[in-house]
Amino acid sequence: MRLQKILLKHYPPGITLEYKHGEDVHTKPVDLQQAVYAPDIAAAAQGLSQQEPMLSKVGQTKLLHILKRLKDESAANADLSNIRYDQHKKLRAHVMPLTNCAFNKSGSRVITGSYDRLCKVWDTNNGTELLTLEGHKNVVYSLAFNNPFGDKIATGSFDRTAKLWSTETGKCHHAFKGHAGEIVGVAFNPHSTLLGTASMDNTSMLWDVRTGSDVCRFKGHSGEVITISFSDCGKYMLTGSFDSTLNIWDVATKRNLHTLIGHRGEISNAVFSAKSDRVLSGSMDGTAKIWDVVSGLCIETLRGHTDEVLDVAFNAGSTRIATASADLTAKVYNAETFECLVTLSGHKNEISKVVFNSAGTLVLTGSRDNTARLWNPTTGQCLQILEGHSDEIFSCSFNYQGNLILTGSKDNTCHLWQRA
Repeated sequence: MRLQKILLKHYPPGITLEYKHGEDVHTKPVDLQQAVYAPDIAAAAQGLSQQEPMLSKVGQTKLLHILKRLKDESAANADLSNIRYDQHKKLRAHVMPLTNCAFNKSGSRVITGSYDRLCKVWDTNNGTELLTLEGHKNVVYSLAFNNPFGDKIATGSFDRTAKLWSTETGKCHHAFKGHAGEIVGVAFNPHSTLLGTASMDNTSMLWDVRTGSDVCRFKGHSGEVITISFSDCGKYMLTGSFDSTLNIWDVATKRNLHTLIGHRGEISNAVFSAKSDRVLSGSMDGTAKIWDVVSGLCIETLRGHTDEVLDVAFNAGSTRIATASADLTAKVYNAETFECLVTLSGHKNEISKVVFNSAGTLVLTGSRDNTARLWNPTTGQCLQILEGHSDEIFSCSFNYQGNLILTGSKDNTCHLWQRA
C-alpha cells in the first residue's frame, strides 16, 4: 500500500488517507477529534500512529503539525466575539442574470454561471477573471467543482447537455449528451470518478468522468428532478423531484433502494448526513423531514415554519439542522432530539439559502431582501448584515476554511467577503 494524499477535515477534526493498493485507489477516514482536544497532543499523535499503521507513513512530525493546526483553527472558529467579514471583491460577472456560483475547497477560485451561456472562473484573491468556459448553447444553470480536488468543473445547461472542463486550462474534456430536458443539477461523487446530472426530463444520469460515457439513466420520478447529491461514503445517490418524492439509489448496483414518500409539496433541497445514514429534505409544503437511509422511513417531520421551506442544511458533524423559509425566518434544530433551538429572525423577505460554516459555529442566510446575514446558531443572535447587493441574493456559501464568504445576486454580481 502506498500513501498518496492526506485530505484535511476541519470539523469534526479528521483526515482522509488516500492510498493505492495494487492498481486501485482507496480512502480511509481517521477521526482526530479526541487527539485534537487531548491534554498532551504529542502523546496523542504517538498513540494514533500505533493504532493506525498507515499513519506511520505520515510521520510523527507531520501528524503533530496537523493536530496543532486543527486545534488552533477550532479555537479561532469558536471565538465569535469580534466576528466580522469585510467586502473584499465585487465580481461583475456577466452581462445577463447569474444562475449559480460556487467556491473550490480552498476558496482560491470561484465559478459563476449565467443566462449568457457562459461559465467563468475567477481568482478570489484579486477578483480577476481567469477563464471563460464557452460552448453551451443555452443558459448555464448548474455548476460544480470536483472538490476537494478542484481540478475539474462540471456545468449543466438548458441546452440539455453537461460539460466537463479543466480548471487550469479551460479545455472541455467531455460533453455529456443524453437528457431530453434542461439539466438543472450536477454533482461529483466523492472520488470524482462519476458525475451525476438531474434533469427536467424526470430522470437523472450517471457519467464516467474519465471516458465521458454514460453509466446509467435513473427513472423513478414522475416530475422534474431538481436536486442531486452523493453520500460522503460514495455508496448512495439522492434525487429530489417536483413530484414531492425523493429517491435513494445504490451507485454500485444502480438500483432504487427507497422512494421517500411523505412530503405534500415540491422538494426544494435534500442532503445526506455526514455518516450517510440519514437524509434531510425540505419542501414547499412548509416542512423538513429526516429519513433513515437503511429503512427509507421518515424519522421526524420538522413543522416549525408557517410557509414554504426553501433550503435545508446539516452542519459538518450532522448534530444540527438549519432550515430556511419563505416565512422570513430560518431555524436551527438539534439533529438528535429534533428540538428547535433558535429561530433566526430579522430578514425582511423570504430566505432562499442557508448554510453552516465548516466548524458549525456560524450560520449564513441569503434573502430576497438583498442581504445576507451571519448568525450565532447557539444564541440566535445576528452577528452581521452583509449589505451591498441591489437585488435578491439567491446563493451564499463559505469556503472550507471559513475565512471567505461568497454571495450571488440577481443584480448580476457576486460579492466576496473576507474575515477581518
